[in-house]
Amino acid sequence: MSVVIIGGHDRMVSQYKKICKNYNCKAKVFTQMSASLKVDESALTGESLGVEKMTDAIEGEVPLGDRTNMVYSGSFVTYGRGSFVVTGIGMETEVGKIASLLKTTSEKKTPLQVNLDQFGQKLSIIILVFCGILFGINVFRGGNIGDAFLFAVALAVAAIPEALSSIVTIVLSFGTQKMAKEHAIIRKLQAVEGLGSVSIICSDKTGTLTQNKMTVEQYYVNETVIPADKIDVKDSEQEKLMYFSILCNDSTNVDGVEIGDPTETALINLGSKLGLDIQKIRGEYPRESENPFDSDRKLMSTKHTIDETPIMVVKGAVDVIMGRTASIQCGDEVRAITPEDIEKIEAQNQSFSREGLRVLGFAYKAVSAEEELSLEDENNLTFLGLIAMMDPPREESKAAVEECIKAGIRPVMITGDHKITAAAIAKRIGILKDLSEACEGAEIENMSDEELRGFVPKISVYARVSPEHKIRIVRAWQERGNIVSMTGDGVNDAPALKQADIGVAMGVTGTEVAKDAAAMVLTDDNFATIVKAVENGRNLYRNIKYAIQFLLSGNFGAILAVLYASIAGLPVPFAPVHLLFINLLTDSLPAIALGVEPHTSDVMNEKPRPADESILTKDFLSKIGLEGLVIGVMTMISFLTGYHQDGALLGSTYAFGTLCLARLFHGYNCKSDHPVIFTKRFFNNKWMQGAFALGAILITAVLTIPGLHQVFKVETLNFEQLGTVYLYAFACFPIIQLLKWVRGKLSE
Repeated sequence: MSVVIIGGHDRMVSQYKKICKNYNCKAKVFTQMSASLKVDESALTGESLGVEKMTDAIEGEVPLGDRTNMVYSGSFVTYGRGSFVVTGIGMETEVGKIASLLKTTSEKKTPLQVNLDQFGQKLSIIILVFCGILFGINVFRGGNIGDAFLFAVALAVAAIPEALSSIVTIVLSFGTQKMAKEHAIIRKLQAVEGLGSVSIICSDKTGTLTQNKMTVEQYYVNETVIPADKIDVKDSEQEKLMYFSILCNDSTNVDGVEIGDPTETALINLGSKLGLDIQKIRGEYPRESENPFDSDRKLMSTKHTIDETPIMVVKGAVDVIMGRTASIQCGDEVRAITPEDIEKIEAQNQSFSREGLRVLGFAYKAVSAEEELSLEDENNLTFLGLIAMMDPPREESKAAVEECIKAGIRPVMITGDHKITAAAIAKRIGILKDLSEACEGAEIENMSDEELRGFVPKISVYARVSPEHKIRIVRAWQERGNIVSMTGDGVNDAPALKQADIGVAMGVTGTEVAKDAAAMVLTDDNFATIVKAVENGRNLYRNIKYAIQFLLSGNFGAILAVLYASIAGLPVPFAPVHLLFINLLTDSLPAIALGVEPHTSDVMNEKPRPADESILTKDFLSKIGLEGLVIGVMTMISFLTGYHQDGALLGSTYAFGTLCLARLFHGYNCKSDHPVIFTKRFFNNKWMQGAFALGAILITAVLTIPGLHQVFKVETLNFEQLGTVYLYAFACFPIIQLLKWVRGKLSE
């Protein structure tokens, strides 16, 4: 491996050559002076601002390998230049370490996947037992073993909703289309439903909860705090501070393309927003000389001729500027600065900092027209004011967090940014109530997994966390029985995205590694989109349960009818072909229609269901049993009516027609847990209308067209007989609607 070393003095180059020798590298040296350097490491650490690097990595001064002088692969230089040497490649890099974490992290099954597996096993056993009992009864009564076995197999095929997996897949596919239109791209189909079970959302701060764009929040001029939207450029001091922030600035924003440090682009963006022409101002007062920003000095100064006077404009860290200030501007007056002035300025600086704001101080000084600026010029300054800025929360974040909390979902912020900054944002949007709910990653470093499980419920904001910390936090919530969604955009987020039940990556600012590890990608990088996806997931799960309720209650009605006939010694009410017709047509179409039932926002008023909750809860089984009983009773009444009129064939035809039509009507019963009759919801699903119409046409054709009676083992019905079948089938609908109303009243 060859390494190019740029610049530095003899000791530095000698030190780098020694490193290269240790790593078996061939070094080629170019001499160039090192300067201040800023690097954007957000993809690795989650920090919203660039990190200053110390370029003099000399043994005994700055330890080699310390973060202050290491530049990591996957990061971007945003300011300055420096000297570099490769000290690790492949899996030895920071990205490589994260890749190792990805290998050791396993994906989780969603609650629906687990539930359907358990549901299928239990249901199959129950139905096979029923079919075995019926087979035994028929054989015991002297029936033909072959016919009894054929009927038992047909009943098993009809009763087991083998189309359920296909219906679930179709429903989830429709869900992915809907969510894609709402800026959420689903990479793993099961994640659609899994989102509906989420009880914890661990979210990154930068770009998800915030705008990922530094913005000026406050001015401090003449002992007055001025919000950004109240700045008046006609005021001489405010205008001067505005102009100085534009002139002592290396960034540009031409045609909406921002180039430069985020804090500097925030300053010129404010000027543009207030109607100032940035290029015109810089043209009127061109830069004549400069002292570039340096991480040691923490200052930047530029020279301009303003009103025929050479002026040096200085910006930088407030504490440094205050140490170099001799006077202060108050209105149109410039006077000597007093200890009281300094105390007020420092108090305001601390107040801004406690709010998570990044503060820059501005000062100026008249200088010589002939000479270039020197570092000695940056003394005896005149203090002008402070500018405070931050990456502000998205406007919709606060409402989205409120909706999460109302829905029983706890939002948790996990970020690589500073604790104060993270806490300030979290307070604004409602995630954090007290600073005691915030901690840094170092606090959990030495905790055992058991200690961490007890610790996580107390914390809403985690700052300065590593990829390992993120995985442990997610796992701790999972071990407490929660379904966890994790959002992120950086390479450092990828292991936690994979560990989470539902990993959510940012589509705009997200790295490819994060997107590959996630189950869902947000095309607008917006936390509110996650909340909308949760709402869609809950609606989809509810619709799937409606489809299961429809299938099982109808199948249970058929089983009860057959069981009653067998016990009562009556002829079998259905031929095998009847059960297969029901299974293929009158089951599948309404079930799919229920799966695409229009979504409602009332699901967000419910709490997340427990991760280990089965689909077949007692309440759910009682609904299925009661509704199946109504369908089974009406089917047997219809069978007995036909049987007493003209024998077993007419009775079987009546029972077949009634069961088919009753299930079609029952589709409307399964649209809601509450009565839908006389409500708009009765007609709000065009797919249900189509499924009902198609099913009714097919069964009517089978019962009335003479040529089909041999194929379907039925007797052709006249108009009066057909009306009787429709009447018995429809009777199930108002009875079940009434039972839903009574059930609702009893639960109030």
